[in-house]
Amino acid sequence: MAGRLLRVSSFATAVVASSGFYLYNKKLDFNDLSLVRFGRAAATTIIISYDYLCLRNMEYGTEEYWELKSQVHRRSAERLRDLCCTNRGTFIKVGQHLGALDYLLPDEYTSTLKVLHSNAPQSSVEEIHQVIREDLGKEISDLFVSFDENPRGAASLAQVHKAVLHDGRTVAVKVQHPKVRTQSSKDIVVMEALVNMVHWLFPDFAFMWLVEEAKKNMPLELDFLNEGRNAEKLAAMLAHFPWLRIPKIHWELSTTRILTMDYAEGGQVNDRGYMKTHGIDVNEISQNLGKMYSEMIFVQGFVHCDPHPGNVLVWKCPNTNKTEIVLLDHGLYQNLHPDFRLAYCRLWQSLIKGDMKGIERYSRRLGAGELYPLFACVLTARSWTSINAGIGKTPVTCSEDVEIRRNAALYLPQISDLLNRVPRQMLLLLKSNDLLRGIETTLQTRASSSSFIIMSRCCTRAIARHKRSKARSRLRRLQITLSESLTLWQIGLYELFLWVKELIKTLTLLLNCCILLYLNLCQCTNKVSVALVMI
Repeated sequence: MAGRLLRVSSFATAVVASSGFYLYNKKLDFNDLSLVRFGRAAATTIIISYDYLCLRNMEYGTEEYWELKSQVHRRSAERLRDLCCTNRGTFIKVGQHLGALDYLLPDEYTSTLKVLHSNAPQSSVEEIHQVIREDLGKEISDLFVSFDENPRGAASLAQVHKAVLHDGRTVAVKVQHPKVRTQSSKDIVVMEALVNMVHWLFPDFAFMWLVEEAKKNMPLELDFLNEGRNAEKLAAMLAHFPWLRIPKIHWELSTTRILTMDYAEGGQVNDRGYMKTHGIDVNEISQNLGKMYSEMIFVQGFVHCDPHPGNVLVWKCPNTNKTEIVLLDHGLYQNLHPDFRLAYCRLWQSLIKGDMKGIERYSRRLGAGELYPLFACVLTARSWTSINAGIGKTPVTCSEDVEIRRNAALYLPQISDLLNRVPRQMLLLLKSNDLLRGIETTLQTRASSSSFIIMSRCCTRAIARHKRSKARSRLRRLQITLSESLTLWQIGLYELFLWVKELIKTLTLLLNCCILLYLNLCQCTNKVSVALVMI
């Protein structure tokens, strides 16, 4: 028995030693091995799960319980962030998605995971050179006059370098991280297994939709030729917006792993300091961003689904002195089904007006079922009280934001259930909504009613277009067009009313300031007169 054990141990030692020698000679990074990545992810999941299991020993609803739960949320989010940064690739992409789900996840998670948008790990210069050499068949010196080896930005799947072509044009070269393609499918399998395990431990946890979306979207995001086609399609659709710029694609220098496009200057859309320095009006940017996304969602049904600040730049052209929005990263788009898009249009019209019957009808049509009140709150990030009054009529307040964030933690099981019910198309729209809402909050333009006016116009146009396509007579089409024009005129009249109201408010404030200044001057004059008399 001892001899057999010795032989087995000797054989095992030889296998381990030879494997280690092989891996050393191949210069493989142990972090790239599927077993290592799975072990790291499994260990993190077990630690986080154990941390939450300890909460069961606390009395639910007490102040101590909520304080401890917040600490567990924070620790778990930090562990998840560290796992994403270490495993990179698909893990960072999913972490970014979670970080964008404001008002759906507790603030401890979203605030911690948001850093993944700007602090994604970089590939080495040698790895970037190797990808370009393999895909374009030439050395960098043969393709570009200059190539900045320090990336201008690094994301979960790729990083961007500035370069100059032989004809003098400046371009941005987006190069995919070399290992992410081979690792992504294995990583998704790992995530699926771990999410199922967590769901078994905590039945209220139902985030399978996140894995399903990653499984469906990751192959599309890894195909940079698909990204280039999306960019050109959107540029053609929104050509009537003179302030929108989508960089031109250089197809001769693009492959599935490399995308070369015109280089775009500008600051991130949430950088108020940059806008102030360059004389850019934040209200104009916010309105144009709303116009662009309302057109995509309600009218065109072709939606850019990753509008985080790194993908939306603002730029003031020195020649024309006009402000532009530059939209980048076109890998993830959603094609909305016409029936879904129209139901979504009508739901937003009901939300803006406070039409409760319409809110219930179209929320149920979109799959929310009896959870339609929660669905309306999730979609708008507004309280049920504001929704009853009509979100177009009630301004956003800080106390309401705090209430929404508190409820996100309180109703997490119901939110998970809701997200598993609604159509998959809704999930990316919710992500886009939250990213846009975050930008508006940073720019301090969220309380503006202009976004609802823009949405109302686009919803009206989209519904009228649908009705005209179904109309069988010219008379009916004319009636629809006249009704559309009347509604748009009413919206314009309401916008004028709001402008006049704001103008009167401003003038009143200015008049009050002038009166106070005059009274202060009079008081000072009287004091001087009294002093002179006393002298």
